[in-house]
Amino acid sequence: MSAPLSHAIVVWWHETDRWVVPNSAILTSRLPTGWVRTRVGDVVKLLTNVVKVEPNVEYKMAGVKWYGEGVFYRETVRGDALSARWISPLVPGALIYNRLFAWKASFAVVPADLADCHVSNEFPQFVTDSARLLPEYLYLWCIMNQTIRAVNAASTGSAAVSRNRFREEFFLDFRIHLPSLSVQHKIVAVWEAAHRAAAETAAKIEQIERDLEARLLDAIGVRVEAPSVGRRALGVAWSDVERWDLFYHRPDFLAFERSLNAVSSVPLGEALRFISRGWRKADFPEGTFRYVEISNVTKEEGISGYRVVSVDQPPSRATTLICKSELILSMTRPYLGAFALVPAEYDRCVCSSGFALCAGAARPDLMLEYALEFLKSLAGLRQMERRMTGGLYPAITRDQLESVLLPIPPLPVQRRIVAHVSEQRAEIAKLKADANDRAEAAKVDVEAMILGAKTVRMP
Repeated sequence: MSAPLSHAIVVWWHETDRWVVPNSAILTSRLPTGWVRTRVGDVVKLLTNVVKVEPNVEYKMAGVKWYGEGVFYRETVRGDALSARWISPLVPGALIYNRLFAWKASFAVVPADLADCHVSNEFPQFVTDSARLLPEYLYLWCIMNQTIRAVNAASTGSAAVSRNRFREEFFLDFRIHLPSLSVQHKIVAVWEAAHRAAAETAAKIEQIERDLEARLLDAIGVRVEAPSVGRRALGVAWSDVERWDLFYHRPDFLAFERSLNAVSSVPLGEALRFISRGWRKADFPEGTFRYVEISNVTKEEGISGYRVVSVDQPPSRATTLICKSELILSMTRPYLGAFALVPAEYDRCVCSSGFALCAGAARPDLMLEYALEFLKSLAGLRQMERRMTGGLYPAITRDQLESVLLPIPPLPVQRRIVAHVSEQRAEIAKLKADANDRAEAAKVDVEAMILGAKTVRMP
């Protein structure tokens, strides 16, 4: 629930066509000397650079990520597969947003390296008056919390989540706080410095992850070759023909399998205790249970959420009761590594039938924590990729999952691997927390500068 307003709001009559006050969310009582409050439409121009779609031409299509995270290449599509008759080429340096998800801060500045991409009419683009407004400053103003609240109030549509279109005329009618270009440059520079620091932290985390993986593979004595693709003939021994397809017999897959067989590897079905455990209404006398879906589990974070559902109307895939310290392995898109040991706080949740459940190790010389780290490594994920089937929703069957090979080094080696991983994961968590704190502080500073509530210190 929103906090009650502590002051009256005065609005222009022309802003009340929907009896909401979009600009009220971004008004301030006083602006610094030299700043002006101007209509967005007076300092930007809506682009109308559409091209007709040709059926035999391939088009690189782009999209805009949520939460101000930028423009991205989405896919290449032939014209006869597009539903739109007209599309727009991206213009480097233009501000762009997603009309359907502007309320999710889906704003960005078009980068030069995507100049060969196109977008549909759901992605309007605007060029700024270079004498008065920097596109990067406009972008920062657009993703402010106060601006997004105003966007949400101004958006229209029949469904609040997916059809809330933010029309161009509303955007053009917003009022923006406009300082001099030199002040805009300074504000943008503060944001860019924070952005660079975040990128440096991300690179450091990626390096730690790469080092972790390399050390794990070295410790167990296996090597993963780069993927081998391209047109080729296939020649394999008859004893190796488990499946009749070229992909399964890719040379790097075969080489990796030989590497695993050379280090005392066993199939998962022999190493882990796979079980099936359903649930009954009597298990949840309160009438609800916590449901863990595949989207609630990631390779990096493990289980990170759930939703509460009624025992009388459970999702069809909510089939499996899980307990603390058990291992769950996603069989849908297994190459993403959505595997996790169940933490105590998720004890007696229900998970999707898309997970395989392991109650523990089937051998006394195997640590479940080590098995998890191996399966999340490139060595485990490459085997998942090899054995999965399907197009849009590739998956691995339970039988194929149980055929994945797991090297079992001596217990002291497993303990060293697990201890090192735990130590490095703690370092990664600290880096992420520090980066998040710095990013949030920079966001607060930049918003305060844009609103004129914090002095912009000039050189």
